[in-house]
Amino acid sequence: MIALAWRNLLHDRTRFAVTVLGIAFAVFLMTFQSGLLVGFTLAASRVIDSYDADIWIMPRGVPCFDFAATLEERTRELAQGVAGVADTGRVAAGFTVFQKPDGYRQTVLVLGSDERFAGAVPQVHTGLRRESALVDETDAALLVAGHTPAAIEINSHRGTVAGITTGFSSFLGSPYVFTAYHDAVDFLRVPPEKSMFILVKAVHGQDLAQLRDRLRARFPNYDVWTSSEFSTRARKYWLIQTGAGGALSLSAILGFVIGLVLISQTTYATTMENIEEYATLKAVGASRGFVRGIVLVQSMFCGACGAALGFIAVDPAANLARALVTWVFVPRWMFLAVTLATLLMCALACTISIRAAIRVEPGRVFRA
Repeated sequence: MIALAWRNLLHDRTRFAVTVLGIAFAVFLMTFQSGLLVGFTLAASRVIDSYDADIWIMPRGVPCFDFAATLEERTRELAQGVAGVADTGRVAAGFTVFQKPDGYRQTVLVLGSDERFAGAVPQVHTGLRRESALVDETDAALLVAGHTPAAIEINSHRGTVAGITTGFSSFLGSPYVFTAYHDAVDFLRVPPEKSMFILVKAVHGQDLAQLRDRLRARFPNYDVWTSSEFSTRARKYWLIQTGAGGALSLSAILGFVIGLVLISQTTYATTMENIEEYATLKAVGASRGFVRGIVLVQSMFCGACGAALGFIAVDPAANLARALVTWVFVPRWMFLAVTLATLLMCALACTISIRAAIRVEPGRVFRA
């Protein structure tokens, strides 16, 4: 069966090569676009996931970290009195205008938190002078020409970019500027009686869902989420409500459709070219299952060769793309997922061809 299927494909090597290249492109597109989607999803909640907090308290309706609103500063002290709370802290975040001495202006997202809650988020050490900030290396050339310390102005407040950090490039096009909490509220002009996010650390062993419910009962006018819930909320917002996830998903689906059409066309053409062979096989007693197997194996051969070629191109392309889109991420499990999708694509593609092969009359081979 396998030898016959392979011989049928090699009967027209040009068509086989074109099909393999087309499938390779489809597999590459599915894998790369899925990697963009995964990277975008992780980037959408990277800041939330990086803070050292178990629960977040925020104004009602805030969809994600990037679009914050203000709440009462005293909420932090009130939350401290809820059973199960070990510590509370604050985060300030918001968009404002960053200006260099030469007058260049850039919209940035300023972030600042109480130091003990910073976690993996870059933090300005208390040893630095007031109004100090950090920027990611991907934005250093844009904001400070790659040199630090650099004098800057944020929202009409003078400051200094004291250093460059890594791993926190923005996926919004507006660079992150990291600073201490007291500087962040100054840069953002947050009134003293206001804050933006309240972070909560739970007592060791405390059930987070129960603590979340107690905090919700204590602050009915605010949203209270565990860190994982807020992370999921942010990802859903960027993936669904903004349409960005839909665009990336559509590209991956398009790759699947391209591969499906290419395999269908080639498998059907190969089947019809060799229809006399299928008639001969049925005339000598070949079962329908044997005929189906030949057509399916042909389709699988095309898919396997195309997938292997497409996967080879993924990592080099991802490495090149990171120069422009730093959050591109193609996990190893993505290759397995796309392989399964390719096998499904091959199985669907040969459906019409199988019907043509098993319906051919055995007597056709004896016709003049």
